[in-house]
Amino acid sequence: MPVAATPPPAELIYQAVGLKKQFDNGKVVALRGLDLEIRQGEFVAIVGPSGCGKSTLLQMLGSLDKPSEGTLNYRGSSIPDLPDPAAYRAHEIGFVFQAFHLLPTFTVLENVQIPMFGGNLSRAQRKARAGELLESVGLGHRFNHYPSELSGGERQRVAIARGLANEPAVVLADEPTGNLDSESALQIIDLLLDLHRKLGMTLVLVTHDLTVAGRASRIIRMKDGRVISDEVAPSH
Repeated sequence: MPVAATPPPAELIYQAVGLKKQFDNGKVVALRGLDLEIRQGEFVAIVGPSGCGKSTLLQMLGSLDKPSEGTLNYRGSSIPDLPDPAAYRAHEIGFVFQAFHLLPTFTVLENVQIPMFGGNLSRAQRKARAGELLESVGLGHRFNHYPSELSGGERQRVAIARGLANEPAVVLADEPTGNLDSESALQIIDLLLDLHRKLGMTLVLVTHDLTVAGRASRIIRMKDGRVISDEVAPSH
């Protein structure tokens, strides 16, 4: 019987080598020589105690902050040296935050369209895409509602739809269930997992909740600005 060929490894999306980050003239050290690799299509959960550097790392992956030292590449290109970081964020990255960051005077449909402004889509195309995204997160009946009229779980669904507006290759989620009750949190993780599988995107999620982390395919544990373990999740 012939031996099946081993499939080639997926493309390397992120590579960090010796990543360091200091604040307040070196008085606060968030990252202490961190090494990391993330490949195309992975669902990676980053866990660790408050202050361990996990959110700082996520902000660097999204080019919202720069390292003090070390190398950080996206598909082989240095993120700190990108000529247009805003374009990288707009076209490659979808963000989902704990605090939702929805504009209160915009409807749900309008909020989802925000990342598409400045792109090549017409007004009608933006509206149609936003509608499709809201349908995909189960909010097809909420188009004309305002954030204040939604539950926390519904607001996070809107935020997820907005994060997917420009068909990002990577979604960076920072404590996306942190402001939700346990039932809503499970629903949001189920939704992210479903979208991850359907769209084939790379999902990097920061969480303090080990139940949430257990849904990922890989769990990276951080402490004091370093990776202390990197393992396949028990369910995989």
